[in-house]
Amino acid sequence: MNSFGKYFLKRVFFMIITLWLIATITFFLMQLLPGTPYTNQEKLSPETIAMLNKQSGLDKPVIVQYGIYLKNLLVGDFGISFQFKNQPVAKLLAGRIGPSVQLGAQAIIFGTLVGILLGIIAAMRQNTWVDTLATLMAILGRSIPNFVFAVLLQYIFAMKLKVLPIAMWNGFAYTILPTIALAMSPMADSARFIRTEMVEVLHSDYVELARAKGLSRWQVAVRHGLRNSLIPLITLLGPLAVGLMTGSLVVENIFAIPGIGEQFVKSIMTNDYPTIMAVTILYSALLVFVILIVDLLYGLIDPRIRVSGGAKG
Repeated sequence: MNSFGKYFLKRVFFMIITLWLIATITFFLMQLLPGTPYTNQEKLSPETIAMLNKQSGLDKPVIVQYGIYLKNLLVGDFGISFQFKNQPVAKLLAGRIGPSVQLGAQAIIFGTLVGILLGIIAAMRQNTWVDTLATLMAILGRSIPNFVFAVLLQYIFAMKLKVLPIAMWNGFAYTILPTIALAMSPMADSARFIRTEMVEVLHSDYVELARAKGLSRWQVAVRHGLRNSLIPLITLLGPLAVGLMTGSLVVENIFAIPGIGEQFVKSIMTNDYPTIMAVTILYSALLVFVILIVDLLYGLIDPRIRVSGGAKG
């Protein structure tokens, strides 16, 4: 087996271990919550609560519940939702993953592309008002929470200008405001990193040589500077994915988007253990998968980095 195959298998092994640890920690954290999903329902008698706990397996010893949970998890069975009676969690989330994935993909693509453009412009116009403006936008995008942007966007474009819908999920127009709100953080980080790297690259010897050969400043920036500047940006994909996941929890609720984030918040409010654990594992799986892709992209973007030894795990 070649070095790439060994590295890939090693990364997959650590992904599995990571997901197992996350599943285990999440399970036992759920056990620390007071009561059960049924104890918060005042209309239920103690006898009814005991019967429901037995039906859900909550009366079994914790270690037995853990064993059943892991066994079911291996076959993709996340259990039955406590919030929605007789509704498998997998089926419940399957109907909500589409909006969340679409929103997250749009946000990271839009935010990254705009951030790259701002970073290039800022580097090309270093120490000018353009650079200052781009830097200010990056600072605001990073320092202001995305839910604040969400409310501001709703107020300006939906309530005042009335050019975009304020909430719900019924076509592309409904995705514009939440996408922009979530994209602010990726935009800020991308712009900051691209500017920093581009400034350094544009002052390097090989770029000066390319300029001497007659290439324009923009040609040099795109052909030579941008490729090398993308390397640190790729390392941001993991943290950006985490930011989008956590940010979408609030943004989806603000815009009434029927996604996983909205369901996750509802599950926390109702102590819906299976759904909480399923969403946590799903988000974690997406994150470790993104990190794996980031490591593999290292070698594609910069041939000097060897997957077998250069990529850090």
